[in-house]
Amino acid sequence: MSAAITSCGAAPVILTGDRPTGPLHLGHFVGSLRNRVRYQDTCRQYIMIADAQALTDNMDDTRKVNLNVIEMALDYLAVGIDPKKSTIFIQSQVPELAELAFYYLNLVSVARLERNPTVKEEIRQRGFERDIPAGFLTYPASQAADITAFKASLVPVGEDQIPMIEQSNEIVRRFNRITGRDILVEAKALVPEMGRLPGIDGKAKMSKSLRNMIHLHASPDEIRAAVKQIYTDPLHLRIEDPGHLEGNVAFIYLDAFDPDVAGLAELKAQYVRGGLADSIVKARLEACLQEALAPIRTRRQQFEKARGDVLQLLQEGTAQARETAAQTIAEVKAALGLRYF
Repeated sequence: MSAAITSCGAAPVILTGDRPTGPLHLGHFVGSLRNRVRYQDTCRQYIMIADAQALTDNMDDTRKVNLNVIEMALDYLAVGIDPKKSTIFIQSQVPELAELAFYYLNLVSVARLERNPTVKEEIRQRGFERDIPAGFLTYPASQAADITAFKASLVPVGEDQIPMIEQSNEIVRRFNRITGRDILVEAKALVPEMGRLPGIDGKAKMSKSLRNMIHLHASPDEIRAAVKQIYTDPLHLRIEDPGHLEGNVAFIYLDAFDPDVAGLAELKAQYVRGGLADSIVKARLEACLQEALAPIRTRRQQFEKARGDVLQLLQEGTAQARETAAQTIAEVKAALGLRYF
């Protein structure tokens, strides 16, 4: 399903979020954050700071996780997410999610968890081999709890995360079948129109470890320095040489941030014909990024002066989220015959 929503009709529920393991960057902005700003006017949106999930592979560095919770909230507010329209909450402070995940673990086998393509790939990337933290392996059940606790019908994800939504729906269907009640709601994956933004070095993914990203709060000098490093076309050795657009990170970023579509089309045509220097392309890109990030940086600096207020907003949002999750867990326990008094 495309991420372009013009009308949410009866205001379906969206569940989305991020792991607080580092600053948010342009990839987050293009892939999810700016869509969240759009969705909040027409959808009921829950945005989860997934600190508990982040511990599944950061248990030896919990400080990194808890320090980034408030930083992530600052980024959310800076890009325009409004806590009056979207419920921003901290995962670990909603214990009903952990309880729900515990019940769901009885609805999925270890073999099925190990077959999940997303889990398999992330295990490979982290080099766990068979030394897999149990919490990491069972994350699909935890994610199913996060989604179903709020009865979300839409979950924005990248293509690589679709298997997680499919497994969540398997759990939903099995629970509803076993209990004979349609309590839980299946969700649809909401895939962004703009795919994953590559790193400035041309790698397929922006990565904190590779340091190939541009943070949302980057200074003008940091933006300028990053743009100079951006991967373009290795075959474009001379200005007069025809250039290639495929895999050219500078043009991928321009597609995401340049509002002048017609002007950008002309620039692309000139680049492909030959006669256009990479420096001209990068200068245009830098101007676009400076314009896009300046207001975000300014708003973030303002919110940083009132961290106590930001923490209060998180507390209020978490209380709202917990109230909703508690309603769902009560229905689930009743269906399972776990209400005794």
